[in-house]
Amino acid sequence: MTDFVADGFVKIGQAFSEETAAAARATLWRETGCDPDDPSTWTKPVIRLGGYGGGPFEAAPNTPALLKAHDDLAGPGRWNPRAGLGTFPIRFPSEQPPGDDGWHIDASFAGDDPGDDPLSRRVNLTSRGRAPLMLFLFSEVSENDAPTRIRVGSHLAVPRLLEPAGKAGLSVREISQRAAAATERLPVALATGRPGDVYLCHPFLVHAAQPHRGIRPRFLAQPPLGPGPNPYSLDGDSPVEPAIRLGLGQDAHPGFPSRRPAGPGE
Repeated sequence: MTDFVADGFVKIGQAFSEETAAAARATLWRETGCDPDDPSTWTKPVIRLGGYGGGPFEAAPNTPALLKAHDDLAGPGRWNPRAGLGTFPIRFPSEQPPGDDGWHIDASFAGDDPGDDPLSRRVNLTSRGRAPLMLFLFSEVSENDAPTRIRVGSHLAVPRLLEPAGKAGLSVREISQRAAAATERLPVALATGRPGDVYLCHPFLVHAAQPHRGIRPRFLAQPPLGPGPNPYSLDGDSPVEPAIRLGLGQDAHPGFPSRRPAGPGE
């Protein structure tokens, strides 16, 4: 998993079957209220659907390939199995801006005063409440089909931004703004692939949506992998934890040179 520590993500090709993807997609089409054969019904750039369980939504995250990958990345016994998937941002070809395509990292926990603002949720240095982010591709995703944009190695810039905030961490609004500025010069990868491909991402990875410039809608789930009973720490040895230490300048991972991004003012 050297690539995961260095780049912040790995792609598991055909982690679940295209038949499972097609079965899930049929349900999701019904839930959108749109007609898959009538583009005139695709009136919004994005429709967000909640979580779904059972059937293909339970089968997709529980294949042998993914269960092994979870052990490899989060650590055996340090993640919770999923009985379903969500949220689904279904993106449609559109001239309208999607309105949700800013660079960010995902939130981990609610904090003491969560309120109603999702951007007030928080992230801290040990990724409390969140193991890797997962991107499940349920449709073909080319460069034109609104693939998630990923700043390669951006997760290594985030630990130094979070360290001064201690256990309380920062709101996702604060850390996303700072992380976006600190990583703007990094190369960008696109989460393209076939139905059944899955991207497993470090929880600190800076990523963003983008407008859909293709022909067919894009179906994707972006759930977190829930942490198990042993939370992450700066002393752990799952690939998530050495990456945090590497970002702090405390570790040099064997097998590749340090790629620590420059922080603000450096």
